[in-house]
Amino acid sequence: MSTNVPVEATVDHRAPLFKRLPVISHFNKSVGLQRGMLVIGLVLTGTFLLTAIFAPLIAPFGFAQLSDADGSFPTQEPPGGKHLWGTTVGGYDVFSRVIWGSQTAVLVIVVAVVLSIFAGVILGLVSGYIGGWLDRILVVVADAIYAFPSLLVAIVMAIVISGGQSSLFGGVLAAAISITVVFIPQYFRVIRAETIRLKAEPFVESAKVVGASSIRIMSRHIYRNATRTLPLIFTLNASEAILTLAGLGFLGFGIEPSSAAEWGFDLNKALADTTSGIWWTGVFPGLAIVWTVLGLTLVGESINDLNDPRLRGRKKAASGKGGPDSSAGDQAAIEAEVRSA
Repeated sequence: MSTNVPVEATVDHRAPLFKRLPVISHFNKSVGLQRGMLVIGLVLTGTFLLTAIFAPLIAPFGFAQLSDADGSFPTQEPPGGKHLWGTTVGGYDVFSRVIWGSQTAVLVIVVAVVLSIFAGVILGLVSGYIGGWLDRILVVVADAIYAFPSLLVAIVMAIVISGGQSSLFGGVLAAAISITVVFIPQYFRVIRAETIRLKAEPFVESAKVVGASSIRIMSRHIYRNATRTLPLIFTLNASEAILTLAGLGFLGFGIEPSSAAEWGFDLNKALADTTSGIWWTGVFPGLAIVWTVLGLTLVGESINDLNDPRLRGRKKAASGKGGPDSSAGDQAAIEAEVRSA
């Protein structure tokens, strides 16, 4: 009986690298309903990513194509025939616009979140470790940005950067930077709080005693331990980035329709169609937004729940037959968390 605990700890410690990756490790920890939510989120998110990757093969027409060998596309044609989801008032194929829009969304998410992580992590490490007047200034600036509505900040930045609309590269960059400005305070606050906690730990004090520089301590000792929650923030911010991008396009501050497909812009143009009973121009872009945001949110919330060892212990205790009670499950989960840290 007593030999089971160290054997499990050894197996977890020597697990292959792919089993210790954020999403895979959380899937292995999940049980019951929590695993179901995570699987649904992964399926929805995976479908979104695969659609974006293979958009040139899936979409029958280009995002700005208005004609083919048979002539110009009809306007506001109902779903059916060669236009599976119908056409818009401008003659665009709705199915092709939705498929190409996933590619635009992925580009914006990647650029925005990568820039946010890069800037937010660096500022959070420097602010939390150095402290003093620099920390106070950065905290005030971050709180000031965080106090404004995120969409309002994104609109202002989009106008400043590109005048509201631009080409694919300029529009993606403008939308990404606009979203980045909104997200940086979130990463900054999380990393700063972790850095303040970690710099008082014994291993940091030991590094100072042996003469390690501040840059080495921040990059080698604090950074690795302070960024464990980034996968969770990434998934939650990715869904928020989709909504922000759609909001910019819906309000007319997004990417020009001739430069790239964007779901928010298509929803804006579909407003006038609703009173005429033309539902397909707005339903399918709206469903694409809901599908993507739901998938990313389910993944993020599942990871958030599974990061709590007490909640994970309760679920494992409840799912086991004849196992220990919930308090014993809590203790076992906490001990496993400490061993893996």
